Amino acid sequence: MTVQDLRDVLRERAEAPSPANPYRHDQVRSRIRRTRLRRRATAGAAVAAAVVVGFSLLPGTAEPPRDITAAAQPAPSLPERFTSDDGTEYRRVATATLKANGERKTSVTVPVSGRPLDVAGLCNGTFGSDMPRISVNGNHTGGPGFTPCAKEMELRPLIVPTGATEVTVTFDTTAYGCVLEKKNGPCVPTRPRQADWSLAVYEWNPPARQIEPEPVRAFPARLGGMKLATFTSGMWGKDSAFTLQVTSPGGKVAIDQLCTGDLAGRMWFRYQIDGADIPVTASCGVWKEGPFPMALHEFAVPKGKRATISGRMGLWGDYTNRPVRWSFGVYVK
Repeated sequence: MTVQDLRDVLRERAEAPSPANPYRHDQVRSRIRRTRLRRRATAGAAVAAAVVVGFSLLPGTAEPPRDITAAAQPAPSLPERFTSDDGTEYRRVATATLKANGERKTSVTVPVSGRPLDVAGLCNGTFGSDMPRISVNGNHTGGPGFTPCAKEMELRPLIVPTGATEVTVTFDTTAYGCVLEKKNGPCVPTRPRQADWSLAVYEWNPPARQIEPEPVRAFPARLGGMKLATFTSGMWGKDSAFTLQVTSPGGKVAIDQLCTGDLAGRMWFRYQIDGADIPVTASCGVWKEGPFPMALHEFAVPKGKRATISGRMGLWGDYTNRPVRWSFGVYVK
C-alpha cells in the first residue's frame, strides 16, 4: 500500500459514522490539552530546526536530502480531485509553486503507479508572463507547454520513462538567451516576465469504456480570401494519416485542422506537399463557438497543376479510451 492509498483509506474512514462512545467528547478535550502542551514544549526546537534547514540551503553547502528538496508548497487553487468534461477522474499526487519574487525553479518527486500523469498549471500575473518549462529527471520530454499565463487551469501530459516507479519533475521559469532591442544594437539579456504559478501533478484513471468525442464542426466555405477545396476527417487511435489532391489556380494553398475531445489540444500534425517535407509541426484547433479559430499555413504550389498533400498525426501522452476526432481542410486561391 502506498502513502496515497493509506491517505485514501483514512479519508474514507473519517467520513464514516463515528462509533458509539459516550466518553468521546471528554477524550477529545483531553487530547487537545495534551497537544497544546506538546506544541509549547517543542516550539523552541522547531525554531532551531528551521535555522538549521535555512543554513543548509546557503550557497556552497552540501545539498539537503532529496525528500526536503522535493517537498512542495501547497497549491490551494488546484483541487485535490476533479472530474474532466469527458468523465475522467483525476487525483493530485504532488504540488509546487513558483513565486514572481521568489524561486524561479523548483522540483517535486512523483510516484509512478502506471496510470497516466498530467501536469496542471494556474497562473496569477499578466498574459505573456514566463511559463514554466517542464523536465522529467532532468530531460525535456516534449509536448505542448502552458499558455503564457492563462487565467484558467491548464492540463498538459507528463511523459515518464518506461518502467519508472518514481520521477523528479522540475518546473523552471528562468529567463535564458538575449534579444535585440534596437536594429544593429547589442543582444541584451531577456527580461523576465514574472508571475505566480500554482502547479500540480495528477494521475488519472482511463475510462472503462471508450469516450466518443463530439463531431467536428464543418470548415467555413471561405476563409482569408481563399475557398475550401477539400477536406478529410478521422479518429485518432484508428486513423493516423491521410492524402489529398488539390489544384490551385493561383498557385497557393492553405491548410488547417480542427479537433474535438478532451485531449484535442495534444494532437500534432506534420505534412508533405508533392513529397517534400514541410518544416511545420501544427497543433489542432478546437472550435465550439464564436469566430473560426483561423490558423492557416500557406504554401506555394504549381499554378493550375494538381498537388498532393499528405499528412500524419500523433498525440502527446496517454490517450487510453479517450480518442480525438480530427478534420483537415485545404483552401486554395
